[in-house]
Amino acid sequence: MTKTLGVGIIGCGNISTAYLNLASKFKGYDIVAVADINMDNARAQAEAFDVRADTVEELLAAEDVDLIINLTIPAAHFDVSRSILQAGKHVYSEKPFVLSLAEGQQLSDIATANKLRIGSAPDTFMGGSHQLARTLIDSGVIGKVASGAAVVMSSGMEDWHPNPDFFFQRGGGPILDLGPYYICNLVQMLGPVTKVTSFTGAAHDTRTIQNGPRNGETVPVETPTTIHSVLSFESGAIVTLLASWDVWDSNHPIMELYGTEGTMNLPDPNFFGGILTVTERSGEPIEKSWDHPFSVPNFEDTQANYRGAGLADMAVAISEGRSHRCNDEFATHVVEVMTAILDAGETGSVMTMKTSCKRPDILGPDAAQALLA
Repeated sequence: MTKTLGVGIIGCGNISTAYLNLASKFKGYDIVAVADINMDNARAQAEAFDVRADTVEELLAAEDVDLIINLTIPAAHFDVSRSILQAGKHVYSEKPFVLSLAEGQQLSDIATANKLRIGSAPDTFMGGSHQLARTLIDSGVIGKVASGAAVVMSSGMEDWHPNPDFFFQRGGGPILDLGPYYICNLVQMLGPVTKVTSFTGAAHDTRTIQNGPRNGETVPVETPTTIHSVLSFESGAIVTLLASWDVWDSNHPIMELYGTEGTMNLPDPNFFGGILTVTERSGEPIEKSWDHPFSVPNFEDTQANYRGAGLADMAVAISEGRSHRCNDEFATHVVEVMTAILDAGETGSVMTMKTSCKRPDILGPDAAQALLA
């Protein structure tokens, strides 16, 4: 029988609402407490979701908490996750897992020494459409994947986010903020990356907030906001990744893979579902689908949102003694790929990866259903 882990949250910003809203959908864990350096934020979420409000210190020491979700800003991920592990608790971090390969390896060493688990978002690659893509690739529907392209473009975050500062600081930018969704999905489909190179830049030195109480205030841009990169995979595939917050409009497909026997057009990996098409030799695009629970729209009747699936898989895996899909080896490799892209943009070098990882196991319809309450 699967044990239900007691879970706490550190960081009661916007993203905590998604985790708290969706927790009841999954097996394996129960959120019992929240904490934040601003206790007003913790109390507000505790009242809204009928959980306990702790100080950070109280949560780290809580006997009814087995695992803590780290929802702090990216620059604090390493320190907070380290504190959680040192307190003897498993940790599941929001993306990006950490901001350097060295940080990821240090956390893995602490976890191994203390027989603890590390998990990290994003878990959107576990969505029905992306798992179908993986299944079709593995079955050879488009042949051997030789190349591909992935595009994430917008005008930035300052139009809608009331406090967008961290998006433009170290740990932000389109590669570290949105890149995890794209690179995780590419790695789970194609396997580990071996080399990367890139060119990077920024269209603006500052950004002007366009909403909320700070409307009109400017924030400095301290990280690249336009990145053109190339990823070489161990499988032989070569994928171009374009990421920019300096674009007002784009008609590029979000993600395409080009195989020896056809082309696959994939939905946005920022989400769990979406339309997947395959065009085989001399054919027309054919929409592919399957009966997968993480494809079913459950948000505003149009989107499939199952944030927390990776956490549920981790919780169940701990009970069953198996590896979880959003594991630290996988997350650390993705971090190395992202930071190497940024380093290559500064140095003009081709960066060779020091890490590798196994592709996470496919999450088919039955396995996904088993994670739902």
